Amino acid sequence: MQNIDMGAVASQVLWAAFGLSALFGAIAQRTQFCTMGAVADIVNIGDWSRMRMWVLAIGVAMLGFNAMVAAGWIDAGKTIYAAPRLTWLSAVVGGLMFGFGMVLASGCGSKTLVRIGGGNLKSLVVFIVLGIAAFATLRGITAVARVATLDRVGVELAGGQDLPTLAAAAFGLAKAQAALALGTLVGGALIVWALARAEGRSAEVLLGGAGIGAVVAAMWWVSGRLGYVAEDPNTLQEAFVATNSQRMESLSFVAPIAYTIDWLIFFSDKSKLLTLGIASTAGVIVGSALWSLVSRSFRWEGFANTEDTANHLVGAVLMGVGGVTALGCTVGQGLSGVSTLAIGSFIALASIVGGAVLALRYQIWRIERMV
Repeated sequence: MQNIDMGAVASQVLWAAFGLSALFGAIAQRTQFCTMGAVADIVNIGDWSRMRMWVLAIGVAMLGFNAMVAAGWIDAGKTIYAAPRLTWLSAVVGGLMFGFGMVLASGCGSKTLVRIGGGNLKSLVVFIVLGIAAFATLRGITAVARVATLDRVGVELAGGQDLPTLAAAAFGLAKAQAALALGTLVGGALIVWALARAEGRSAEVLLGGAGIGAVVAAMWWVSGRLGYVAEDPNTLQEAFVATNSQRMESLSFVAPIAYTIDWLIFFSDKSKLLTLGIASTAGVIVGSALWSLVSRSFRWEGFANTEDTANHLVGAVLMGVGGVTALGCTVGQGLSGVSTLAIGSFIALASIVGGAVLALRYQIWRIERMV
């Protein structure tokens, strides 16, 4: 058995995750990359620029992930997204809750971290409440309710729920071939759509879309390649070092926020170890803060009034509960999950967008009532 320094591997993974996440934070702050903002721009003013940026990011992440699958470096079946059991109801309900909540809270989990880096104290409150609600849904009272209700509804598949696995079984292809073909087809189509109009070819859209997508793909490599150990000397089992799920991970910002709060509170407990998710959470804040300071856009911002406070608190709870229930957020499912071509991720993503549209319509209805 090869002698492996697990501590050294963990250190490499954590520093790489922190660096990539800091880059994510800086790009997101520079380009105003935001899923909620993209949907709001369409609903409110008919502007598709940020949506094209987001779709470009999905396409780039999808191409990158499936190219690595084709090369034999990683396997979608070793993520939480491509499990054989498709819990579609959890994806729908959780996605709707998260989408509605992110509008009330002025942004999703990643945007919350980016805003904190820019001096937004409202987002700091959202961070804390979201994290507590997420942890309760992972292991607490809402976790019991989730497992006893929504998670009971699902479909058992013979293999993984990712499209390459399903296509390989249906057409007798090698999974690597199916991943390369479908990743190129779907990811390429998304990129073509994003760049089809001039608004999708601006420097800002290209930087935000290509940059964020590349970071997500690179994080898959960090976790699935750099952090992969075929035989852990302590357990004699394969391991993905420094992950909370014990599986291959990329960026996600709901459960990792909960784990960050848990790590901070129980810091003296030696069983609480730094993980890729915690390092990523810190990295986004640091990257956003650095860009805000360099660009002189950093400014303190607080709640406007009681209603503003209430909206953000309710939104944070909905995101925490909904994000865990749906197995991810606009980044966790909308970028990382969808890049694996998992069916559940597409369902969750559609539900998140649907929830956001409902919330935006609700806000418009309230404003019209007040006029």
